[in-house]
Amino acid sequence: MVWRLPRTQKTVYLTFDDGPVPYYTEYVLDILDKYSVKATFFCVGENIEKHPEIFKKLQEKGHSIGSHTYNHIKGWSTNFIKYYRNIKKAVQLAGSKLFRPPHGQIKILPALMLSAKYRIIMWDVLSKDYDATITPEECFENVRNYVRNGSIIVFHDSEKAHKNLQYALPKTIEYLKAKGYTFSIINC
Repeated sequence: MVWRLPRTQKTVYLTFDDGPVPYYTEYVLDILDKYSVKATFFCVGENIEKHPEIFKKLQEKGHSIGSHTYNHIKGWSTNFIKYYRNIKKAVQLAGSKLFRPPHGQIKILPALMLSAKYRIIMWDVLSKDYDATITPEECFENVRNYVRNGSIIVFHDSEKAHKNLQYALPKTIEYLKAKGYTFSIINC
């Protein structure tokens, strides 16, 4: 599993989980366009099926794509065969061997088995944008306080995260650019 990428340069990797969904994914795309930043989107398979036009926009704009299971199932409470089939279905829709387990929940043995076929991407900076108990400012500080060279930063393109995201995402990009960081996508 990959928690952080090479640390030799001031490069960070913005990632977004749970889309594509109307309005929220499009909002993220507008912000990324505004700052000329590319990111990696870990898409839920059923959302790709429901919103193929938004998924196509992600691809057309040059963002990297990964899968986030077909319907956001938890790896700790799902038997491996069902979990593997769910991942495989999402991978086919996403067209990518990048995979991020929802909630970061994956058992050791499945992780070992899946890593032979997929690149499992975790993170070292969690914005917690989905957490309704934190303020947008705290969400930004979750990134600012822990980011470093090679950091993989998690945000969400979802309704639940939007309140915090709309403040923290632009602020994060501006802060990191001012500190001399560049943004890159994660590839297979």
